[in-house]
Amino acid sequence: MNNSILVIDDDKDMCLLLNRFLTRNNFIVSTFHTGKEATEWLRKNEPDIILCDFKLDDINGVELLAQIKETHPAVPVIIITGYSDVKNAVEVMKLGAYDYVTKPLLPDEILLTIKNALNADNFTPAKTIVPKRETQNVNEKPAPVKNKIKSKTDSQYVMGETPEFVNIMKQIELVAPTNFSIIIYGESGSGKEAIAQQIHEKSKRNGKPFVAIDCGALSKDLAGSELFGHEKGAFTGAINQKLGSFEVANGGTIFLDEIANLSYDIQVSLLRVVQERKMRRVGGNKDIELDVRIIVASNERLWDAAKEGKFREDLYHRFNEFSIEVPPLRKRRKDIMLFAQHFLDITNSELEKNIQGFSKEVINIFQNYVWHGNLRELKNVVKRATLLTDGNYIEAISLPFEITNYNKLNFHDEEKADEEIPMPAKSKKITKSTEVSFDKKLKTANMDAEYEVILDALKQADYNKSKAAKLLNIDRKTLYNKMKQFKEFNLD
Repeated sequence: MNNSILVIDDDKDMCLLLNRFLTRNNFIVSTFHTGKEATEWLRKNEPDIILCDFKLDDINGVELLAQIKETHPAVPVIIITGYSDVKNAVEVMKLGAYDYVTKPLLPDEILLTIKNALNADNFTPAKTIVPKRETQNVNEKPAPVKNKIKSKTDSQYVMGETPEFVNIMKQIELVAPTNFSIIIYGESGSGKEAIAQQIHEKSKRNGKPFVAIDCGALSKDLAGSELFGHEKGAFTGAINQKLGSFEVANGGTIFLDEIANLSYDIQVSLLRVVQERKMRRVGGNKDIELDVRIIVASNERLWDAAKEGKFREDLYHRFNEFSIEVPPLRKRRKDIMLFAQHFLDITNSELEKNIQGFSKEVINIFQNYVWHGNLRELKNVVKRATLLTDGNYIEAISLPFEITNYNKLNFHDEEKADEEIPMPAKSKKITKSTEVSFDKKLKTANMDAEYEVILDALKQADYNKSKAAKLLNIDRKTLYNKMKQFKEFNLD
């Protein structure tokens, strides 16, 4: 009989997508948008597994997890959070969460985490949704590492057809059969992981694990545990032994994205792994032999980071046996609709739709937009538009306002500047002083000036509404309501 899963998330779109995705993967899915609704349902039912958003409108994840564990101690709970914070992670793990995953959710990652939880030796699933049962005594087992292990890429990714990408494919064919360490340079969202996985699939290690880690999402406190694992009791919250990503990838390939974000202490530990092909779990005293190919990626020059003292020069030279440059999407416009159609095909399958393509207006908009977030932004735009589209073709009305208002918001000068930069310039960091200045501007602005303040904040935040709301010191809903007051934003 199919496993039952309870999804708790105040984002209705997220619940809808998870419902469809998990149903297609043979789960019986129940969804609720508040902690109150979920706890009332749990008084009479017991699912096999629970997916719970950390921050709900009526209760936070810590409080809800504590309530769930009081009444359903044997049911594994996976916490979903958009706030990659060590305090949250440690707290939910201490309270008995099986694992936590950060948004945006990746289908392969969330499905793997769910299956690992269901297959864990210390978990006995319910046979169906039934009244609560008594707790059984169980033996603790090592918790699995949270990572992304994928098998084949041919059906998941497409490569571009521009001359730049044809050249990249030639480089992949050349370097894949070797054991060279590789640095992949490119902007965030430009497809660096897809290229790393292509290298893995074309190598002699293609039957072994491919493990991808976003180093930018690792906190200093948890990075060592995620990469190298830890022993039970190594630190507060280490209630089980945990395998690190390197150990999981043994025999295969590990991909370390945004490698420059690792702290200096972790770089020291990583150097030993690269030099000696040995590692120790945090809190352990036994060396573990490793046979792992290492591919790293960065959106900044590691040599420049090394000269500035932010990255170890010896580690840079260890990685720099071969390098690949990935051009941003704005420099390969002929590939935009190729990728857009690919993402549409994937989303059609996920949502069980049959949208045939894009209107001429949308194609024109796509071809003339800068795509600050590259392929990741394009994928998210296509997924959102597919969800909102009822006809045969995606129309402009289904696109976000910053896409459809591209010309009105004067992106052209920014695009020209970007074209002249060989490597992507980092976005300006949102500092506390910036937040205060925008906050004061909004509070003191009259209606005539408020539009300009909001527009300035959106530009500062690269048109990310959540970041813009933070700059203005208001919540996202308030920002959206204020934007609706101005027809120039065209939110309809």
